[in-house]
Amino acid sequence: MPLALPRTAPSGRIDGRIDAVVHLGFAVLMVASAVRYVMRHSPADNLWTVALAAAVCALYAVTAVLAHRRAAQRRPLWIPWMAALVVAWAALVIVAPSFAWCSFAIFFLTRTAFRGWAGYVAGGATAAATAVGLFRMSDWTDVAMLLGPLAAGALLTLIYDKIERDQERLAASERAAGIATERERVSREIHDTVTQGLASSLLLLEAAQRSWPAKAAQDDVRHATHLLRRNLADTRSLVHELSAPGLESGPLPEALEHAARQHVDSIRVQVTGEARQLPPEVRHTLLRVTQSAAANINLHAHADHASVTLGYLPDAVTLDVFDDGRGFDPGAVPPPSEAGGYGLRAMRQRVEQLGGELSVESSPGEGTIIAAQLPLPVDPSKEGL
Repeated sequence: MPLALPRTAPSGRIDGRIDAVVHLGFAVLMVASAVRYVMRHSPADNLWTVALAAAVCALYAVTAVLAHRRAAQRRPLWIPWMAALVVAWAALVIVAPSFAWCSFAIFFLTRTAFRGWAGYVAGGATAAATAVGLFRMSDWTDVAMLLGPLAAGALLTLIYDKIERDQERLAASERAAGIATERERVSREIHDTVTQGLASSLLLLEAAQRSWPAKAAQDDVRHATHLLRRNLADTRSLVHELSAPGLESGPLPEALEHAARQHVDSIRVQVTGEARQLPPEVRHTLLRVTQSAAANINLHAHADHASVTLGYLPDAVTLDVFDDGRGFDPGAVPPPSEAGGYGLRAMRQRVEQLGGELSVESSPGEGTIIAAQLPLPVDPSKEGL
């Protein structure tokens, strides 16, 4: 069974872009603020303030890198760096309010680095230091300079909390959808391997019980034993998420015939068209559809003859499983239940997930044809022909 590969979450890419914009904005504003401060103050004041601004930039860079890599860290290495950054930033913005515009980037970095009460404390300290610096710049007279940064910090906190809650809900819904998809996938694998094999083994053992100790009964027991051993191997593959036997390598017709003969000894596989390499997921689907269809023939069709035809088209591959058994009415198939009924649904889901189509042609007494067609990528060497 092929391993399920995780998808890259779009939200992760968006968060990365936002972080990049914030960091770029911090760099631009720091340079602009430093130029503004140097032009408005004497060289004696510039030296220590510019040195403190450089220290803030270095601390910001280190903290941003460590916070970005926090998923791979066993302990929060960025916390002391973030604390040092908040302290240095508070000192800088109080001494030189010209750098107050950079507070937005510092605020977002504190919320990225910290969670819970620590984020509120760090963000509040950033807003408070900015308020004090601007209030000092107004000679302690303009109350708006004091209240503005505090109000902006509170507003940004509410917005950031709302975004975090929305992301958590989205992540929870994605996890639930992923679990449901994986559960459906595993149920199909179990049905197409373990369940079908156990059902066939049970029929053989029941037939052997009725005719024991005739030689035919012994043959049925041996066949049932073989199927049970095969089911044990399939179960171990499911548990360990290993590939199906013969799926990754070896000729596809042989793999299909081997899968079908687990249930119908006399079945043959015919090939039409020019064979070519198929994607692993297409091979896997063809194998499972063949296996499930052959199991249905064994359990329900009572057929004298059965065959599998694998066809290669320029832009698709087809699979037809035919039997001359008693047939059935496809429109009257009961819904899946504990007694069974998952086979056709599982086959159709497998095929449709790859953009293909599956049809069932049957009527009582007229046999059955299960036909699947899966699209294939066009061979670049044959384009334009």
